Amino acid sequence: RCRLPVLDRLSGEDPGPREGFGSGFGTLAVVNTGRPLKMAAELHPRSGKLIGLSNSNRTARRNQPVQEFNHGLVLSKEPLRDRDVFTVRIDKKVNSWSGSIEIGVTALDPAALDFPSSATGLKGGSWIVSGCSVLRDGRSVLEEYGRDLDQLAEGDRVGIQRSSRGELHLWVNGQDCGAAASGLPPKLWAVVDLYGKCTQVTVVSCEPPPPSAERESETLEREEEDEEEEEVLVSGSAGDSGNSNSSPAGNGGVAPGALTGAMTTNDALLFHEKCGTLIKLSNNNKTAERRRPLDEFNNGVVMTNRPLRHNEMFEIRIDKLVDKWSGSIEIGVTTHNPNNLDYPATMTNLRSGTIMMSGCGILTNGKGTRREYCEFSLDELQEGDHIGLMRKASGALHFYINGIDQGVAAAQTPNVVYGVVDLYGMAVKVTIVHNHNHSDRLRRNNAIMRALSPDVGRPRTTLSVTPDAELPDRLLFHPNCGQKAAIISDGRTALRPHATDDFNHGVVLSSRPLRSNEVFQVRIDKMVDKWAGSIEIGVTTHNPAYLQLPSTMTNLRSGTWMMTGNGVMHNGTTILDEYGHNLDRLKAGDTVGVVRKEDGSLHFFVNGVAQGPAAWNVPPSVYAVVDLYGQAAQATIMDDMVDLPPLPEDSSEGPTAMSPGSPCSVGGATTTSDLRFHHLHGTNAVITNGGRTALRQNCRSEFNDAIVISNRCLRDGELFEIVIQKMVDRWSGSIEAGVTAIRPEELEFPNTMTDIDYDTWMLSGTAIMQDGNTMRNNYGCDLDSLTTGSRIGMMRSASGDLHYYINGVDQGVACSGLPSEVYAVIDLYGQCVQVSITSSSGPLDNSLCTSNVTEKSFPIHSPVAGVAHRLHSKHGKNVVLLGEGCQAVRVGGYAHGIAFSAKELKTDELFEVRIDEVDEQWCGSLHIGLTTLAPLELPSCPLSGLSPSLPQLRTKVTWLLCGSEVRRNGVLQRQNYGCSLDRLMVGNRVGVKRCNDDTMHIFIDGEDMGPAATAVAKNVYAVLDLYGRITAASIVSSSLTEDVESVKAPSLSSDSCSEGEEDSTPAESEPCVLVPTVMAFLENHGKNIQLSNQNLTAARVSSYNQGLLVTAQPLARQQLFQVRFHIDRLNPSWTSSLSLGVIGHSPDRLNFPSTACCLKRSAWLLQRDSVFHNSLKICENYGPNLDTCPEGTALGLLVDANSCLHLYVNGMDQGVAAQDIPSPCYPFIDLYGQCEQVTIVTNNVPAVGGESGETRCQGDMEKADMVDGIKESVCWTPPPEVNPNKTCEYQALCSRFKDMLTLPDGYFSEDAKYNLCYCESCHKLRGDEAYYKRGEPPRDYALPFGWCRFGLRMKSHCEVSNALKKWHIAYHGTSVGALRHTLDHSQLLPGMSSIFSVSPAKVEGPNGYSEPEENSAPGREVPRVRLSPTMRYSGLEIFAPKVQFRDPRSHRCHQAQVGFQVCVRPGSYKVGPPTLGHSEPLDPRFSNSEIEWITKEQGGTLLYGLLVRIE
Repeated sequence: RCRLPVLDRLSGEDPGPREGFGSGFGTLAVVNTGRPLKMAAELHPRSGKLIGLSNSNRTARRNQPVQEFNHGLVLSKEPLRDRDVFTVRIDKKVNSWSGSIEIGVTALDPAALDFPSSATGLKGGSWIVSGCSVLRDGRSVLEEYGRDLDQLAEGDRVGIQRSSRGELHLWVNGQDCGAAASGLPPKLWAVVDLYGKCTQVTVVSCEPPPPSAERESETLEREEEDEEEEEVLVSGSAGDSGNSNSSPAGNGGVAPGALTGAMTTNDALLFHEKCGTLIKLSNNNKTAERRRPLDEFNNGVVMTNRPLRHNEMFEIRIDKLVDKWSGSIEIGVTTHNPNNLDYPATMTNLRSGTIMMSGCGILTNGKGTRREYCEFSLDELQEGDHIGLMRKASGALHFYINGIDQGVAAAQTPNVVYGVVDLYGMAVKVTIVHNHNHSDRLRRNNAIMRALSPDVGRPRTTLSVTPDAELPDRLLFHPNCGQKAAIISDGRTALRPHATDDFNHGVVLSSRPLRSNEVFQVRIDKMVDKWAGSIEIGVTTHNPAYLQLPSTMTNLRSGTWMMTGNGVMHNGTTILDEYGHNLDRLKAGDTVGVVRKEDGSLHFFVNGVAQGPAAWNVPPSVYAVVDLYGQAAQATIMDDMVDLPPLPEDSSEGPTAMSPGSPCSVGGATTTSDLRFHHLHGTNAVITNGGRTALRQNCRSEFNDAIVISNRCLRDGELFEIVIQKMVDRWSGSIEAGVTAIRPEELEFPNTMTDIDYDTWMLSGTAIMQDGNTMRNNYGCDLDSLTTGSRIGMMRSASGDLHYYINGVDQGVACSGLPSEVYAVIDLYGQCVQVSITSSSGPLDNSLCTSNVTEKSFPIHSPVAGVAHRLHSKHGKNVVLLGEGCQAVRVGGYAHGIAFSAKELKTDELFEVRIDEVDEQWCGSLHIGLTTLAPLELPSCPLSGLSPSLPQLRTKVTWLLCGSEVRRNGVLQRQNYGCSLDRLMVGNRVGVKRCNDDTMHIFIDGEDMGPAATAVAKNVYAVLDLYGRITAASIVSSSLTEDVESVKAPSLSSDSCSEGEEDSTPAESEPCVLVPTVMAFLENHGKNIQLSNQNLTAARVSSYNQGLLVTAQPLARQQLFQVRFHIDRLNPSWTSSLSLGVIGHSPDRLNFPSTACCLKRSAWLLQRDSVFHNSLKICENYGPNLDTCPEGTALGLLVDANSCLHLYVNGMDQGVAAQDIPSPCYPFIDLYGQCEQVTIVTNNVPAVGGESGETRCQGDMEKADMVDGIKESVCWTPPPEVNPNKTCEYQALCSRFKDMLTLPDGYFSEDAKYNLCYCESCHKLRGDEAYYKRGEPPRDYALPFGWCRFGLRMKSHCEVSNALKKWHIAYHGTSVGALRHTLDHSQLLPGMSSIFSVSPAKVEGPNGYSEPEENSAPGREVPRVRLSPTMRYSGLEIFAPKVQFRDPRSHRCHQAQVGFQVCVRPGSYKVGPPTLGHSEPLDPRFSNSEIEWITKEQGGTLLYGLLVRIE
């Protein structure tokens, strides 16, 4: 026993004080192990400045734990020995802070250490475990490691260890969490940071772990290493386990066989700080996000901070996508060092050293090398999907989708490459993933694979041994199907093989009738994104063996019931408009089903969820029908029992239990047990307990995306109450609750419910929010202060008031004016994790079902027509009221002129007066504002006790404008607000309004000066002060501000808004043609808009957006609404221009977004050349590009009798843009970018339809005509010779080039109408088709898109009229040098030399003529003239060589080509293949066998126009 210290000295270690030294057994045990004695379990006396040590330096406490959260650093007294676990016990925690204990090791000697505020500030060789992350010198090297230290409680033990192999291990309550880092130096001190919640710890031991625990840890480590090595061998090639010499320089000899090498190394894979111009890095450079994702689609390139190692996985997770753009994320590798790279706009623009995966293909140096690399397309991935890549040691590059290797993308990749991600198009935000959660990725991948292939992931069923006798009973598709459909897989799968070419003729039926209660269910296997519309499903009485299948099943007018979109149609007629989930929103992998029950009712299913009864009295023996329409390309019958959900009964829970009109919804309607959470919810929400409980998964790492909604609308006076069952204190903020009028099936669940900008009322903390804007603060309760066990309830009263209940106590009216049908909404946000519906939910006592009705609930009916307001009889002593309270006059002095409105102002109600008299002997002017002082509380007139002027009014809270100063109870709040009231003159109008966001706005002559004050109380009166110069004022507020929902005054357009408008006869709709005289813009508009000309003209006065306008009146059917807009000035900083469309709801309460593309509720938008519905693109290449419309263009909108929306450009119908437009609808216009002013065309516009022979009959069109591409024209006449584009820059450029050719003017027609520009903007503005017919017999020709035509003068001897009608149209490419000689002879002649010629003399001339054959007699062979019906052939450079010229105006260099448009006599030419031997098709309308016309006849051609094209 006496020699033990000697052993310590011989070992070179000081044993120090130790516990129980007098007990020989413990120390003898240590000696017998052959190791030096254990080090002292003490803390170093030097520590953080807030630390107090006690208990022989074994206990550390952070002083002022509630006031301070850091400066709590302590270190071990001695360096750690290998295998010793330095263990501390958490003694005390507080809940004031986030974060908790942090523990690790450092190579810094505590004796000389300058202690930082926290452990993460340690540098110079420090490894710290914080939460579930591992940091080296303050930078994260490993995410999601071990236990989350923030979750440890008082009494838990946590230790740190350096293993004999130089690895860092964390121990929690005696359990090893595995290696956190490697390559640690031998001399290290333990570090403990009493951070955040952790306020006191005690050192309990510093000794090796028990042998059993250490052996278990080593066994687990070996198993993990074996699994990693096996995974590399499986996913890689035989050479992937190569030697370490294949690693890049600086790899430190890390073996490439370990997949986790990049995660345990101290050099974590992050994004490089140098990145694309729009990229914002966060999360310690692990997350990249593209700024302005709705305005910009590129400049989002990011690269890794270091080269990738061999066999190192570089994986990212998609965090955010937007639906505005086409294209999405691209990922790959590049040899370029990010420090030296000039980042391109998109990575595919880089032409060297780059391999990228884009879509489902591979691009090398910007060029496609593999078109179909894998079955996945990056454009189809969703938020949460993972994309990875790995460069194998063999040089092969592999990509991974959700953890699945897609195979070799490139065989030979350079040794040193950086990972690169291009956040392009839809992709907005990604995060580097260090911990590869294989189970989650495989689960996502299997879902995608099941959607791609019918047999992937399907369990093998024992039904395969069923006797063949039962096979005919199996539900299959009938072989008789639509002409564009096919049946495969023994009748189980139906598809449209050419889904990208055709959108219909995909009807398939079941092979036998359905039995009663038999579910017919199909899964969507494949979809295309080219068309509008999607799968439709239903039943029919028609036998498929005898049915002549229609193009779409909704065209069948007998014995058919179909679910299409979110409606139900019977025999082609809609019987339910809003039914169930919208089928057009389904994706590959989703399922739809139909069943006819024994009672004759028809039910549909979406993803196994019953949508409720859709029809009744459906006869037995009906066949199931699937229409593979539009986007739906392939579907498979799901008849295995494992694939089918149990068939719900009529009493099943869900949204259909109380569907309107359902005969089974009457039973139990008053029970309290049918309120549940809806099966549709936010991404992170989980519904359990039969729909009664909702919780947020991953509550420690996710704080939002957990919105849940009730399964049905709340009834009047019905309480929806939940109890908070679980909370976490990791986040700020907590539960949010409210109601919404949005049906769950139509709700695109946002991150938080306060992001919704329409029809939603929420309580967040103490704030009442409507449509995302705060309308009231300091409500009676604070949701952020609630704890576990608290109960929250919501109730809509019969009068439309919203009440909240906290623990059963009514908190009063939160807001009023709610619609009749609202759903309860709970947002499991921040600290709130789990809630359950209580048994108290249900109808309340009748006394709670209604709120007190005040006089403000009823409109004021004015005795004077057109006036909505009156002044109150209580007023200042110098005021006299005239005109039944409509005018106030100050009869003496300069003060005591205060007057009040007779009633409280409603939200968004304008109170406006006009200045009648001014007395210049006084200074000062009118004061106007809002006050909570009720005039009824004042004594009778005269009010001698009332303040002499409004700024002195102190009785209650008053907000007012005095000159240009905004004051609250006389205290200055704001200066230089708007126009000064001191400048008012007779005739000026001044108004005040309290808006729904609790702000006060002042209006001067109808112009909104913007918010003057905030946090304005709800119940306020308008107040004005006839002060100083202003002696008389009259109310001019229009009665149009009355609540249209309570009192609807008759109007000229009211008929067009009626429910039965669609059923009206043509005679009844004729008066609507006269309505354009009353169309005007609504006063409610974007903040940068200024109206004039009786609200017929609107101008954007600043910036480039906030220019949204809506008409005050709805658009009647068959009424053309037209505007003519003027680009007064072009700002080169802006791009894009006007867009327009219609909305299907009243604009009175519309919260105007910054641009029209943000309208997401019942909105149809025409923008550029595309059509959008609720911000989603539904059609491309429609009409002209609106961004190129010049000044003076007239644009119109029309909704025809079939509810189809048409665009008119300069009076020309561009065809159907969208269908199923609701009635009423309101036109809107967005003055965006270059367009700054529009004016409504007020002249009477003739009714469209009926009399016009050019209008297409919508009833004869398919419903996907708007995406059907080019339609063939049956018109044999020339295209309209009209050019509405008077300022086309391209045409002007071509004209300047023509002038440089110095051709005589006598060759050209004096009539400018024959000069046509065929650039993209001009031909779309004219509404040109791509192809026309001409001649006898008629023959196709293509318009010369991209060229500009200058009409040629016809010679008098030509039969011009006959040629134009009976001859064919063709084109001839020629050289610039041959133009003059050809024009001199007025016909195509043999070629001649040209100073511009670029072709050799011995080969075919550039003018289209052949040299005489070798054996032909000179002078006898007439040269052959080559023509073509399309300029795509005649415009080839060998026929029309390019010449370079400099534009005299811009001084830029261009290349130009020329050619002729000619009339050709029928029968004078021979049709044949191209002599140039082209194999690729040049024009989709003409095959190569007929693209070249050859003529030898003199006089067989007639020059019609000179064509010019400029690049």
